[in-house]
Amino acid sequence: MAIDESLVGREYPPTRPYAVSVEKVRELATATGSSYDDGGPVPATFPIVLAFDAMNAFLEAEQIDLFRIVHGEQRFAYERAVRPGDVLSATLTVASLRQIGGNDIIGTRSLVTDAEGDLVCTTTATLVHRGADA
Repeated sequence: MAIDESLVGREYPPTRPYAVSVEKVRELATATGSSYDDGGPVPATFPIVLAFDAMNAFLEAEQIDLFRIVHGEQRFAYERAVRPGDVLSATLTVASLRQIGGNDIIGTRSLVTDAEGDLVCTTTATLVHRGADA
């Protein structure tokens, strides 16, 4: 079943606050096969932790099966670097939707903000929702 086009523009509740710690940054670095120098810059892909939570909440809210999703693209646009000590949350909006060959191509945008509500980073993702015949 195709995703309803009325989702375009819909904003979902923010993720719960996430405290960025040296330990969490190290965990991400280890999981991605890199290393983290304590006190060094946080890897540029760190906001995926929040963006993934926001995406899963969106999929659950719309009752979309994760096993039908193929992650097509992910981008990050920074206002400032993420730092240990930040408390961040992400708010996902469905930015676009189109159907191609029985599949839904969903564009999302997540605004990652700090505890003061200031924008830290904008993440965009393209998700391919495989149709029932895929």
